[in-house]
Formats: sequence, C-alpha cells, structure tokens
Amino acid sequence: MNTVQLTELNVKEQYIVLVASYTASGNLAPLKNALYAGLDAGLTINQIREELVQLYAYCGFPRSLNGITTLMSVLEERKSKGLKDEEGEPPTPVIGTNDSRYNTGKKTLEVLTGRAQNGPLTGANAFAPGIDAFLKEHLFADIFGRGVLTYVERELVTIAALSTLPGLEAQLQAHLGMGMNAGLTEAKLEQVFKCLEAAIGKQQADIARSVLVRLKTTN
Repeated sequence: MNTVQLTELNVKEQYIVLVASYTASGNLAPLKNALYAGLDAGLTINQIREELVQLYAYCGFPRSLNGITTLMSVLEERKSKGLKDEEGEPPTPVIGTNDSRYNTGKKTLEVLTGRAQNGPLTGANAFAPGIDAFLKEHLFADIFGRGVLTYVERELVTIAALSTLPGLEAQLQAHLGMGMNAGLTEAKLEQVFKCLEAAIGKQQADIARSVLVRLKTTN
C-alpha cells in the first residue's frame, strides 16, 4: 500500500490516521491493507490495539469491534506467513475512585485545551452532567491515561475519526484545538487532511480544512 508523499507526518503517523479513518467509516478492505502496512512501518500491536479501543468513544462499539477483529485476522495471517510483529509497550489502566479519575480527566483536559477546568459546567455538560462525568472519568482518564500512544497520537486518531464522520464539525474544531495544544502544527494538520482526502475523498477533507480555518479565526 502506497503512502501519500508527505514530509511533516512520519509514516507511522500516516497509518495511525488511515487506520482511524477506515475504522470510523467501516471500510474494512482498505483498513486491512492499512493495518498490514502500519505493522510493516513499525507500529506495534499495542499501538494499533490502543487506537482501535479509543475509537469506540468516537465511532461506537460496532465500528471499533470490527476494527479489532480485522486486526486479529491480519495478525493471524501475518503469523502464518512467518512475520513476527512487536507487541510493544503494554497499557497502564488508570485506577482510583470516580472522584480521583474525574480529577485526572480534568488535568488531561487542562493540558489539551490549555485552559483551567475549575469553572462551572456549561453547555451540554451542564444540561447532562452524566456525559461530563463519562468524558472526564472514562475518556480523558481511563482511555487517554493508558499510555502506549502519546497525546499527539491520540489526537491524530480523534481528528481523523471526526473528520471522516459527517456532521461533527463542532467536536472536530474542539479537537483540532486540543491537537495543536498537544503539539500538532498547521502544516501537520494539512497533511492529515491530505491523507484523509486519499482515504475518504476531497469533499469531507475540505470540510475539515474549513473547520481549521474557523478555529484560527475564532482564537
């Protein structure tokens, strides 16, 4: 499988983006190819596994599970061909009470957003406090706190998934901001969009580009 010719994204990052996009869209044939190529490029089994686990929070359990079972079949095929893939660093589950995990999630969000998380809840989080608890305790503590992938890599996963799925521009804008706070540059994001253009088409990639423009004009 050929990669897009890019300079800012390294090959591993390109496959992180492609695996996320194909998983989110449910396009399993090119996902299988991307998994093969990602492993050949040096992604570890646990890096890909963590990516597919994280994706359930953005595209649902069914798509995530399809991605995981596709990875399982790829690994079996590669094993039968005598290919040995590196397991990689194991995840470190976050432990603690709901309160401590909530605070861990808040600290993660402070790093990603660059803003203190001490004010009163607003918007959807205030209207439905349960979703606020799930976001902070589970997504930004349990999942983002597992290691294996860096915050930049986890934001690449999230941005790719949200760019692939239509109608998620508000959430994409938030995560583009988080990704930039974590270390993604505009040049790198443009190359993410080039990968997505190759994977899902120009129309959806252009929507993601317009969201980045909107983010820049509102900051």
